[in-house]
Amino acid sequence: MPQILAALTIVLLVGAVLGRVVVLRKSGTRAMHFGELDKTDFLIPPVALFYFYTLFAAAFGWPLVSGQRFFRSTPLAWLGVGLCLGGIVILVLSLVAFGNSFRVGIDTEHPGGLVTTGIFAVSRNPIYVGFFLFLVGQFLVFPNWIPLVYLVGGTWLFNRQVLREEEFMRQRYGQEYIEYCSRVRRYL
Repeated sequence: MPQILAALTIVLLVGAVLGRVVVLRKSGTRAMHFGELDKTDFLIPPVALFYFYTLFAAAFGWPLVSGQRFFRSTPLAWLGVGLCLGGIVILVLSLVAFGNSFRVGIDTEHPGGLVTTGIFAVSRNPIYVGFFLFLVGQFLVFPNWIPLVYLVGGTWLFNRQVLREEEFMRQRYGQEYIEYCSRVRRYL
């Protein structure tokens, strides 16, 4: 049961992000800027699809690349489901706080305002914190080398993107962003 719930949280996660992009598009805001500054970002979708398939395969008994498990623990699997749901809650709180400033990728032409309230008063990058919790949760539910590689790789990619965004934010918002950084931590 935790495996099925954890797999279904993927639908919630992707649906929350894509839903927000669609809502913003209908209001006239182009929120999808993925891959515009770094063309290597286009490698992420096929890699993500492989990850999604791997987790759904493990949950629903489809053919797997590897069925090896590092451990079997129902309590850890349920903890993993809780972390996945917690990550989604953080993501949704971030999307709400972002308002019309939400972008996927860096929007150099119409970036929106600097958001420092709501969950952004606790973390400068709550979306990435939510994604990290989600990946940890998925690993606890599906303790295999593939989710582990994605956890490590995802953490590296999140940090890389945060550093890119921070450089842009310093240039765009100047002293206001620097003061925000002095008050609020990068992650937690």
